[in-house]
Amino acid sequence: MDGDLQEFNKLPELKLDAKQAQGFLTFFKKLPNDAKAVRFFDRRDYFTAHGENASFIAKTYYHTTTALRQIGNGSDAVSSVSVSKNMFETIVRDLLLERTDHSLELYEGSGSNWRLMKRGTPGNLGSFEDVLFANNDMQDSPVIVALVPNFRETGCTVGLGYVDLAKRVVGMAEFLDDSHFTNVESALVALGCKECLLPTELTKSSECKPLYDAISRCGAMVTERKKAEFKGRDLTQDLGRLVKGSNESVRDLVSAFEFAPGALGVLLSYAELLADENNYGNYTISQYNLNSYMRLDSAAMRALNVMESKTDANKNFSLFGLMNRTCTAGMGRRLLHMWLKQPLLDVTEINVRLDLVQAFVEDPAFRQDLRQHMKRISDIERLMRNIEKRRASLLHIVKLYQSSIRLPFIKSAMERYDGQFAPLVKGRYTDPLNYWTNDDHLSKFIGLVEVAVDLDQLENGEYMISPGYDSQLSTLKNEQESIEQQIQDLHKQTAKDLNLPLDKALKLDKGTQFGHVFRITKKEEPKVRQKLNSLFIVLETRKDGVKFTNTKLKKLGDQYQKILEEYKNCQKELVARVVETAATFSEVFEGLAMLLSELDVLLSFADLAASSPTPYARPEITTSDTGDIILEGSRHPCVEAQDWVNFIPNDCKLVRGKSWFQIITGPNMGGKSTFIRQVGVNILMAQVGSFVPCDKASISIRDCIFARVGAGDCQLRGISTFMQEMLETASILKGATDKSLIIIDELGRGTSTYDGFGLAWAICEHLVEVIKAPTLFATHFHELTALAHENAGKPSGVANYHVSAHIDSSSRKLTMLYKVEPGACDQSFGIHVAEFANFPESVISLAREKAAELEDFSPLSIVSNEAEEEVGCKRKKPSEPDDMAIGAPRARQFLKDFSELPLDKMDLKQALQEVKRLKNELQNDASNCKWLQQFL
Repeated sequence: MDGDLQEFNKLPELKLDAKQAQGFLTFFKKLPNDAKAVRFFDRRDYFTAHGENASFIAKTYYHTTTALRQIGNGSDAVSSVSVSKNMFETIVRDLLLERTDHSLELYEGSGSNWRLMKRGTPGNLGSFEDVLFANNDMQDSPVIVALVPNFRETGCTVGLGYVDLAKRVVGMAEFLDDSHFTNVESALVALGCKECLLPTELTKSSECKPLYDAISRCGAMVTERKKAEFKGRDLTQDLGRLVKGSNESVRDLVSAFEFAPGALGVLLSYAELLADENNYGNYTISQYNLNSYMRLDSAAMRALNVMESKTDANKNFSLFGLMNRTCTAGMGRRLLHMWLKQPLLDVTEINVRLDLVQAFVEDPAFRQDLRQHMKRISDIERLMRNIEKRRASLLHIVKLYQSSIRLPFIKSAMERYDGQFAPLVKGRYTDPLNYWTNDDHLSKFIGLVEVAVDLDQLENGEYMISPGYDSQLSTLKNEQESIEQQIQDLHKQTAKDLNLPLDKALKLDKGTQFGHVFRITKKEEPKVRQKLNSLFIVLETRKDGVKFTNTKLKKLGDQYQKILEEYKNCQKELVARVVETAATFSEVFEGLAMLLSELDVLLSFADLAASSPTPYARPEITTSDTGDIILEGSRHPCVEAQDWVNFIPNDCKLVRGKSWFQIITGPNMGGKSTFIRQVGVNILMAQVGSFVPCDKASISIRDCIFARVGAGDCQLRGISTFMQEMLETASILKGATDKSLIIIDELGRGTSTYDGFGLAWAICEHLVEVIKAPTLFATHFHELTALAHENAGKPSGVANYHVSAHIDSSSRKLTMLYKVEPGACDQSFGIHVAEFANFPESVISLAREKAAELEDFSPLSIVSNEAEEEVGCKRKKPSEPDDMAIGAPRARQFLKDFSELPLDKMDLKQALQEVKRLKNELQNDASNCKWLQQFL
């Protein structure tokens, strides 16, 4: 914010005369109305925005409307704000990479003549990439998705198309979805969607509100297009031009779908892929399968803190921030981003990743050697994209070259490794590296650069084509050097003629205004004034001295300038030729980028596992139908990484038929939420191919993690805390299978106690009996622990656990032990936690009093006395067994006496007197019997 204020204090001033202002307003008012578009106008040294965009920028980035100025007068006036180049970059980055709810347009021109030069959206960064990633890495690869939902009685079939512009991939999918669009949500999360195209006509349909909600939960921008644009008629032909490989496979894939071709068709025209011939033959096509990866919805991503958030106090607050120890400039980071959204389901592939991580963990020298070399690898994917789009300079070519010459070092480090996984390392990395770097591939590129680029000039920061690369360039270079030598000779001769020391008194300057000139200080000028006036032409006299020339120097300077222009033009043509040649190596660099980014991420996993204060363990992986989930000494990786935390590990044993469904009770702040989340995080890490923060782990693969942890209000969308909670739970009940993992924290607390408890009980029973997925259910409804005893004799798989706490009997002080132990919690600690928070003593004592009253008279008698003793329910027992033995016969006598009253023969007054007498007698007898008091 301080930076924004500094920018505000030095706002560029928009200077337009009346004619220019009128011309601009004429153009501006003709622009089509687009609520999502933020339009900037390039004024050469700064940028401006106008109308509603100006107000938005002033409020959002300058935090004040005093930044606004007016163009025009009266009713024609339009608000304007000016933006410096630095601030423009900040706004572009925020709008396209962070907020993802606006498109961006940049116009160039003057007066009333302006034209659109650049357009970008969160999914299609377009030509803004050079602004966005000029000084920092490309962190994520944006993806545009188009959806065609088709509602039928049997449900909704969704056709999905997607384009990843950075990786040059197009894809399709088609699947059935429920009313909450859970499959759409997990697909958008897995693909990393930033923008979603929908047919405009859908906005009128009430069926589509849940779809819009699912898209907004994923943080993607909705762009509406006319239904007519969603057509797949010429799709096979269009893809035939874009996609490398045979047209038959493309035709087969397209014909396999009913609605997806329309979704992909609109994307090709929206992203203008066919308008750029550099795309032809450079794309790959794939079929996205929902069942290829573990499904994660936005609620699970948030609950497990998988991705970074702006509010994170440090990078270790998120799983991505903790695990990202990648060395390459952006490639590894983007792949890790993708892997965390797409955990694997294939046991073999998970174990291959784990084998490689183990190889790097067990050989620290091997790991460090590779990581040192990886630090010298540039972002090959982005460099190649710039080269293929012909937006590259020699700088891009040199960066690729510098990465290429590191590969032999990486290869030799691999070849030296002789551990137990040597065959795997050879097959996965050494052999492909040998293939890509042989004489037919990368060696040719290295040879091209070494011949074409003047590598000696790199130390001076100059990127030039080597003069020897081209005969014309060589001739021009020789001519240039010859003229330079003549100018130097003339400099010496002039120093001699004027009797002045060379360079010390008589300097040779080169500037844009006069070209080559001689300069002497004002102090020396009187000594040679006469010769200056008679033999030379004085150009200007300033504080730094007198500049002068003669006809000979002027002629040589003009010749030099002409040769220099020709040399630059020749350089430009040759650079374009070299870039074009480099573009032919795209397949080589694509293969290398894939290889190196994977290696980078696995080295990152190994570095994390080995450098953690308590080392991570390799998990044992079993299929989803076999094995249990056993985590011994498990920890939460992000919590233990915080400086102030001394983490207490816990075991989690989800065993089929015994403890597959765990109810976890215990005080607030006792560690319930951390425990259930760490189980989810451990399983996610294992299926990504990482070691896990446990002493020992065995994991049965999960196809999906459902998490309902904490409920943030969504009033902006008109959804209460409780409604949000119910929507998330509904998606669990509809989407979960016995192969999923379910994590639920504090369900049912957004409504009345009895409603909430009833819902929680019913949901638990459904999860246990119908879905049968391993579940961790943390709750304050201690009565739920009776579920473990409901089906006595049947293997229900429900087990009670609690987080332990200790209360000192004398001081009544509460100490959290953070250990998860078998059995239910035997009491509630809410008032003790209030004491922790320093509530006033009067409030605490009143709370104790009221809690005692409620617990004495609560009608929540869910379980029998035997079960209460066994489970340890939080409700106080209403009376002692002796009380019941005395009270029950007396209560029966009261009911007998009452039933024998001849009420039909009594008048009302007599009847009331008799009932009052019976009641008074019972009250007298109840004074020493708690059971009778409750009966009354």
